[in-house]
Amino acid sequence: MPQLSLHSPLGPLTLSEEDGKIISLDWGWGRDQTETPLLCQARDWLDQWFDNPSALGAFPFPLEPYGTPYQKKVWAVLQTIPTGSTTTYGELAQKAGGSPQSVGQAVGHNPIPILIPCHRVLARNGLGGYSGDGGVDDKVWLLELEGVALPQRA
Repeated sequence: MPQLSLHSPLGPLTLSEEDGKIISLDWGWGRDQTETPLLCQARDWLDQWFDNPSALGAFPFPLEPYGTPYQKKVWAVLQTIPTGSTTTYGELAQKAGGSPQSVGQAVGHNPIPILIPCHRVLARNGLGGYSGDGGVDDKVWLLELEGVALPQRA
């Protein structure tokens, strides 16, 4: 499986491709580095996104995350949340079906964070969690990069 890593403001990230589709984005530097056309385009897109996320819109390349049919349904709805916007687990559950808890589990298992923007989902009474290496701090950083005004944290 081809992988390509990049430096980002959140630390090293690694994209993985299978059959011409992005299947994961992981924190850390990958062992193998293969410059396929898709991985190079995705890396370049991410570099530009970190510079100005509102200028690019949604990720334009094919994604194929591994997951259950329900998880894939939740992840598809996540991809409709515009840059600079947020939703709650409850609102996401209304659109995807299921409960806020089941949506939260699907969001937490998202294998392509940032590109499938799980950081845009908030708890009803706060930020909620985030599965990136930096946890909620990464979530806050990504939301602020997109221009989302957040309440001060204690």
